[in-house]
Amino acid sequence: MMTDKKTSQNENLDSEVDETDVDESEEKTESEKDPIETLNEDLQKKEEEIAELKNEFLRYKAETENFKKRLRKEKEEFSRYANERLLKELTLINDNLERALSAPNPTVESLQEGVKMILKQFHSFLEKEKVESIDALGKKFDPNLHEVMCQVESDEHEENTITEEYAKGYQLNGRILRPSQVVVAKPPEKKPPKSSG
Repeated sequence: MMTDKKTSQNENLDSEVDETDVDESEEKTESEKDPIETLNEDLQKKEEEIAELKNEFLRYKAETENFKKRLRKEKEEFSRYANERLLKELTLINDNLERALSAPNPTVESLQEGVKMILKQFHSFLEKEKVESIDALGKKFDPNLHEVMCQVESDEHEENTITEEYAKGYQLNGRILRPSQVVVAKPPEKKPPKSSG
């Protein structure tokens, strides 16, 4: 019986040793494979993420290009038709000018009356568009508002006072469209006294 016990203990020890060897060999295999497989799996995941990000980037790039093209097209359309409303109103003024000129048997008075009406219509158009004329006559010269065409000696006006206006100036919402073209007063030159000889 003793022998049987020893034999069974030896078998138990052998089986424990075998199991330990198997566990260790499995652990070794897993530990040997683990870093490489883990790295390969991580690499695969990263490559998939990169591919996804690349696709996303390309999609955003395409959307941006399409947006730029759409903006460019809209800008071209806007600049092509930006003045459409203004031009429609100017065509009305043009129609009235043509009617005035094509009137049968016009007299100077009727032409003058027609031109006054058209000028009134034109002033109304400018006012609606926030275009204002620049007051210049009798004012001090301002280089921001006026352009000097020439200077004239004058005893009647202070120096740099505008005495004449060649062309009226205009501004749109405070911004100069065209400066007034003006004549400015300067003091008369002093003549040297005549020498008695």
